[in-house]
Amino acid sequence: MADTIALIGNPNTGKSSLFNSLTSTHAHVGNWSGVTVDKKLGKLKGANTTVIDLPGVYSLDPLAKDEAVVADYLMHNEPNLILNITNANQLKRNLMLSLDILELGYPVILVLNMIDSLHRTGRQYNLSILKDNLGCKIIATNARGHYGIKDLRNEIVKRGDFKEGPLKIAYPEIVQQAIRQVARDLVKKFGFTLQKATWLSIQYMNKNKYVRKYAESHHLTPLLEQTEYYDRQDFNNKILTRRLEFINKLLAEAVERVNGVNDIEISNQIDRVVTNPILGVLIFILILFLMFKLSFDWVGTPLSDYFDSFISGPLSNTFDNWLIQVGAIPALRSLIVNGIIAGVGGILAFIPQIFMLFACIAILEDTGYMARAALTMDRLMQVFGLNGKAFIPLIIGFGCNATGVMATRTIEQPKERLVTTLIMPFMSCSARLPIYALVTAAVFPQNQALIMLGLYLLGIFVALFMAKVYEVLFKVKENSTFVIEMPDYHVPRLDVLFHSTWENGKGFIKKAGTIIFAGTVFIWLLSNFGPAGFITNSSGSFAAIIGRCLVPIFAPIGITSWQIISSLFTGVLAKEVITSSMMVMFHTSSQAVLVANLTQFISPTTGLALLTFILLYSPCTATLATVKQETGSNKWMIYSLLSSTLIAYIVAFIVFKLSSLII
Repeated sequence: MADTIALIGNPNTGKSSLFNSLTSTHAHVGNWSGVTVDKKLGKLKGANTTVIDLPGVYSLDPLAKDEAVVADYLMHNEPNLILNITNANQLKRNLMLSLDILELGYPVILVLNMIDSLHRTGRQYNLSILKDNLGCKIIATNARGHYGIKDLRNEIVKRGDFKEGPLKIAYPEIVQQAIRQVARDLVKKFGFTLQKATWLSIQYMNKNKYVRKYAESHHLTPLLEQTEYYDRQDFNNKILTRRLEFINKLLAEAVERVNGVNDIEISNQIDRVVTNPILGVLIFILILFLMFKLSFDWVGTPLSDYFDSFISGPLSNTFDNWLIQVGAIPALRSLIVNGIIAGVGGILAFIPQIFMLFACIAILEDTGYMARAALTMDRLMQVFGLNGKAFIPLIIGFGCNATGVMATRTIEQPKERLVTTLIMPFMSCSARLPIYALVTAAVFPQNQALIMLGLYLLGIFVALFMAKVYEVLFKVKENSTFVIEMPDYHVPRLDVLFHSTWENGKGFIKKAGTIIFAGTVFIWLLSNFGPAGFITNSSGSFAAIIGRCLVPIFAPIGITSWQIISSLFTGVLAKEVITSSMMVMFHTSSQAVLVANLTQFISPTTGLALLTFILLYSPCTATLATVKQETGSNKWMIYSLLSSTLIAYIVAFIVFKLSSLII
């Protein structure tokens, strides 16, 4: 049986970077049994050893689903080795989790990651003192610079010189006596090892919610019978106080001064600006604007134009000529050239814009700014009944709403988690970008970035407004505790940026070969077949019939083109399909030709209403399925579909009427 190594640490300690450095590139993600929290598995390079990257947690006392996974794993599994990843520059705080792990008694290597950040403060730790007091191996690393990775891998393979038994902290005698007594009873009555029984006792007395729930479900009477006594005697505070004393004494002995440049003050000065309640929000908006300028004006769009000219020109013509030569029937030629190439190819032409946007987001994450943005927005979101813990899933929702909904698992309060899930579809995901680009190019060619910024801000405003409405309706009285680690500022690494951009962007390409392909064929069938069978004039197609029937409904928001209306309904399948549907409806594989066609049907006021409706209406099927999975209810999935579409219509109507007065 292969050995197992578990990676455990606080968030933002570089745990994922270490995981990637230690494992092969064939790591895979799945779900823990019984919960919808991701687990990441990989193979240690050069060894038959499974590496498990557990969710980042601050303690083994869980608040959210992902934190409970770590406590559950340690309760029911015995890894051959635990890598406890810490931020060397924040070791005092990180060691609180380390003590929980070391008291369990499994072999542990304490990894002092980000050691370069510690050295820049003019400090270092005497590793021998740390090792002697903690009873585990200590390895200093810098995962970003690959420093110490080889030593860590060698230590993992060697696995020698580990201190036997768990770490023993000298708790007050009243606590020690209670631990010894209840541990003996657990061993005698329930068959636990003394090591496990002692750890259970300490965690139970320390009010670990998972352990207390475990004790109740397994009827561990030696613990349950003494609960009132432990709480009355304030055992948890006695344990916490002694742990802090242990950590302070240890670090005072181990810290050493070295020559270095203390950049903490520079970092603090930057933070005072970017996290300022007013300046911070303005800076965040400015950064979004620059992202859109790069994606739609300066870099992304010019590259997309070159890509589009190739697909709609040489590629499309080559296939059309080849099909003529082989004698393909007109219907097949139309399907391949006007359906598949026009639809799927038209979507792929937007790859440069999509990847440029993901690259910008990767830069914000790798520099350390994104955590500051969450802290800045925390103050604003509290006004609407949320906090910074909800901001992280909402930001993830800019990439993909379905992924953002899954990220709400970190929110421990059920009602707040539900509210965040319901407002997630208002975050403008990357799938909407192609249709935004087409409409803005047709109506607002000189102000694409500004319109994009306005759409994103409108989505955020609607989401926060609805969050306040839901706070009142659901009577949300408690909010989740928002704790975030402030990572050091970094110069972005090209390999990290490339990996992050590719991982986020490749899903867009996958959709082109699956959902978008299927949607393109479906819309081609609707637009090329009618009651009379195969037709060459799409005005007599099923798509035209459906679109014309719905014109009275969409006319109040200025949309009267049946081609556009029919395309909107395919967006429920996937938002990218709206663009491919329009390519098929207007019989073109060229963005430029489609833009020219759209200018005939869309005025500036109609364009604003259309963009607003696309921004807010029904989540795609993947997001709806995720809502059902996370809430465990068809009711909330259906509600999300209907409510978002109704809200989209109302807001689009308001935008259409207001813009008609202004423009």
